[in-house]
Amino acid sequence: MNASLLAIVDAFAELEVLVVGDPMLDGYLHGVAHQICREAPAPVVRVASRSFAPGGAANVVVNTQALGGRATLLGVIGDDPEGQHLAELLEQRGVSTEHLLRQEGRQTLTKRRVMAGAHLVVRFDEGSTEPIDERTEAALLERLAGLYPRADAVIISDYGYGVVTPRLVQTLARLQAATPHVLLVDAKDLAAYREVGVTAVKPSYVEVIRLLGLRDPAVGAARVDHVARHAAAVLERTGAQIAAVTLDADGALILERGRPSYRTYARRTASPHVTGAGDTYVSALALALAAGAHTLAAAELASAASAIVVAKTGTAVCSREELCDMLAATEKAVADVHRLAAWLERERQQGRRIVFTNGCFDLLHRGHITFLSRAKALGDVLVVGVNSDASARRVKGPGRLITPLEDRLQVLAALSCVEYLAVFDEDTPEHLLRALRPDVVAKGGNYTRDTVPEAPLVEALGGTLRILPYRQDQSTAAIIQRIGAAYAAPVADRAQPAEMGGR
Repeated sequence: MNASLLAIVDAFAELEVLVVGDPMLDGYLHGVAHQICREAPAPVVRVASRSFAPGGAANVVVNTQALGGRATLLGVIGDDPEGQHLAELLEQRGVSTEHLLRQEGRQTLTKRRVMAGAHLVVRFDEGSTEPIDERTEAALLERLAGLYPRADAVIISDYGYGVVTPRLVQTLARLQAATPHVLLVDAKDLAAYREVGVTAVKPSYVEVIRLLGLRDPAVGAARVDHVARHAAAVLERTGAQIAAVTLDADGALILERGRPSYRTYARRTASPHVTGAGDTYVSALALALAAGAHTLAAAELASAASAIVVAKTGTAVCSREELCDMLAATEKAVADVHRLAAWLERERQQGRRIVFTNGCFDLLHRGHITFLSRAKALGDVLVVGVNSDASARRVKGPGRLITPLEDRLQVLAALSCVEYLAVFDEDTPEHLLRALRPDVVAKGGNYTRDTVPEAPLVEALGGTLRILPYRQDQSTAAIIQRIGAAYAAPVADRAQPAEMGGR
């Protein structure tokens, strides 16, 4: 993740994204539950206000546009007041309704929620869910064939409500074979897309269980290991290169062919609201992959964008400005070690295990990110000690430090697996260990217990030292050697530079 995540977000403005699927109208009745109904044990909600927002595929396109992309919606609504209302809401948000087809006699999908304060009391669903008629389908396929080649990325938002028909999936496969795109599918029946040539899919944990026919689902954080054990089956059954399995409060697990799984972590929110968060996730993930971000960077961006939406009320969007503000924030870096120790003590009192690791993290790469994700999995709160510039130069040798401290902190702060960052100026983080007293200290596999100077201190403080796997080909030194070799070659022999991050 050497390229700035902010630079990836800046690249969103150059991208054309086609969203195909089921547009919906989301409605909310907001009020307060002040008593129990006499007729039945149900709350009486006094309605104070009503609000509406684009939902389903319409929410995906609104999020894509809010994040800075240029989005086109291809879908079907009814010729009814709800459909007209949805079209007006889209136009108010700057989304063209040119390709929002209306089918005579069809009822627009509408989901109305009754909210008592921040709590959802009940949801009413209305609308046609049978397949669209042949005439509308023909018009939809014609539009798809015309729009597909112009897009940089395509998102299929298929709720199984009749817009994405088997013929559309077949057409999609043909178009993808002719002009491959970043193609992200969020669908109830992911197996139907196995032969389409999908870049990424976004199933929930429940959808993975259903997809694989598993009879013994796990609960809580145990779902992470459960999904990881079935990673190959998920990718094989969907035909995708990447699967982002969302786990609500436990974040997401990213599965990729030929790569180890990678976990992103959900940011803590006092009163989470998950409506539409998946739409935000797929929008950000598709944009990032189309911008050239590698999978892990794209997953972190998607995680950050959906965290912003989860903290809002109702069907919400994440704007480009909000995402940039979150990425630019460095509040994870705590300068006062005593304050950090106090915070960690409160974490401990709530039953959380503290994990510590340290390093220079110069030229942050996939090896670093995988290691940090695995370190986080050893407990609940990950604290990363970072060598100051002076310390890094002493440890690595003259001329080895490439990235200054502030840049290293900003990129590390963007990782969802990292809760806190602490800078140390000594050669080893012993004073941090004495102050923070972590439960687990993680080191890379290039160490042994005997070569970790602080190992006796960790154990004396009651902690455990864990050595995690290390890959020699994913080291900063190896990257620097490859760069040196590439630029030492004659100009004519040099390979053309890759797009940002690669894929």
